[in-house]
Amino acid sequence: MNSATNTVSRVLLAALRRHPRALVLLALWSVLEALPLLLSGYGVAHALDDGFLAGRPATGAAWLGVLAVAVLAGALATRHVYRILAEIVEPFRDDLVDNVVGGALARSTVLGGRPDSGAVARLTHQVEVVRDNFAGLLLLTSGFVVSTVGAVIGMATLTGVVGLLVLPPLLAGLTVFLVSLRSMMTRQRVHVLTDEAVAESASTVAHSLRDVVACGAEDRACGQVQRQVDAHADAERTLARMTAIRTLSVAVGGWLPAVGLLVAAPWLLATGSTLGTIAGALIYLTQGLLPALKSLVDGLGAGGLKLVVTLDRLVEAGEHPVCASTVQQRAPQGHELLLDGVTFSYGRHAEPVVNRVNLVIPQGQHLAMVGPSGAGKSTLAGLLAATHAPDRGKVRLGGVPVGDLDSQTLTRHRVLIPQEAYVFAGTIGENLRYLHPAATGTELDTVVDALGLRAVVARLGGYDVVVDPGMLSAGERQLIAVARAHLTRAPVLILDEATCHLDPVAEERVERVLAARGGTLIVVAHRISSALRAQRIVLMDGANMIAGTHGELLANAPLYRDLVGLWDVGQGPVGVSGDTLVTGTAGRSSL
Repeated sequence: MNSATNTVSRVLLAALRRHPRALVLLALWSVLEALPLLLSGYGVAHALDDGFLAGRPATGAAWLGVLAVAVLAGALATRHVYRILAEIVEPFRDDLVDNVVGGALARSTVLGGRPDSGAVARLTHQVEVVRDNFAGLLLLTSGFVVSTVGAVIGMATLTGVVGLLVLPPLLAGLTVFLVSLRSMMTRQRVHVLTDEAVAESASTVAHSLRDVVACGAEDRACGQVQRQVDAHADAERTLARMTAIRTLSVAVGGWLPAVGLLVAAPWLLATGSTLGTIAGALIYLTQGLLPALKSLVDGLGAGGLKLVVTLDRLVEAGEHPVCASTVQQRAPQGHELLLDGVTFSYGRHAEPVVNRVNLVIPQGQHLAMVGPSGAGKSTLAGLLAATHAPDRGKVRLGGVPVGDLDSQTLTRHRVLIPQEAYVFAGTIGENLRYLHPAATGTELDTVVDALGLRAVVARLGGYDVVVDPGMLSAGERQLIAVARAHLTRAPVLILDEATCHLDPVAEERVERVLAARGGTLIVVAHRISSALRAQRIVLMDGANMIAGTHGELLANAPLYRDLVGLWDVGQGPVGVSGDTLVTGTAGRSSL
């Protein structure tokens, strides 16, 4: 756990160094907050010896009045301590939230990444744990230092002999506690990891509930979650048993000196100490040193461990994955797409959706992918766009594996338009220029007119009017997304049913405009008419893949004939010849 401690120390010190003024003010107000403790033993000793026991009640009451004023000053200081504490802790919490969200998004969106369900537990629970315990640790540390120093100085002013009774057991109690911290830290980390495992397993089952019910696997799914819950409960119980060590530390370091002082009281009186001196020393022990030690032990043993382990986990989980581009810096040579023996499945135990596929898409080709729902068309599009990482095999763009390209390079070379188009809250111009900020007004006009988007732009009030995405129809959002992609310089466009909400006439216009733009166009077809406009067609049926022209598939693929027969496409077959896509000939390749 040394690395975890070093990591946490580095992060916390960096957070503290950002607020030097607040730290100085916190220290000053903490001293004032401890003023009642600093004067308590001394004031009680003089109130007894010089006042009540000496037959001068007015003097005794005056000393107690001084203590009352000190209590009021301490209450005022407490108010300022919490205000200053917020200036240190809240910015730190905001940094943690940014770190957690950024790390989860980076891991989920990197090539081959999976959704990070454990980030939910980190964001909603663990960040608050760190925030609360960081604030508590600052209060405990400042309070313990001020209280201990104040109590020791106070007892020294009363009688130096008491220090010999107090310091040895105090140091022994602290030693017992500090030695046990490593073991406590290990158990606290297990507790944090099992907490994340519960969130992960519950989220997985919740998202797969339909499949669980369909397979009759309710008991198995419930058992999987239950095992994680049981492991978390075991970690909770083990952590609770560690509180016995904290109790022992407080007993040795705090209560033992108080008992020793009472046992030694007759001897102290015989050697010249007064009743006021002994009473004052006892107040320093029971009202100052003992509460400060108990707060420190309980705080470090519970909150301190949570802080170290949880913060280390947040830092670890917030680290962004290292892209392979840091090793491989080759740029694509052209933009031919190649799938070489590619296999992909959604899960380690699932059947492959794409199995040993060899596919070549020459530079500048217009390709359509057709097949029944669930055949794997969108999966294949995701592999080509590098939003999915193959389990086996390679996907290459311009001769370079897409896993070796960073996100900026991928964005420059390919654009994927999904079925559910995204329009963000901003102006129409900002939405259209999102992937090409330098696009001119003339370029916007050309694309808008070509795609039939002019009426929508006019209705909304022009390029500079902020648009509410909820006020747009699904088809209008798709047109904006297509226009955004058209404006880019990316040589490869992939449409994953990106025109499904458009009517056939608008869909045809979009595909013809994108094909005339130049570059490679890959269309996951929503209607069979998209296949008729393509140079080559890939037919997928969940078990086999056939590639060829419209005429070749009509002759060789019964499923394709059935698909064509189900649609009234309103146009004759298009039989444009093209290059072979599947390794060898336009034949079958198993998925």
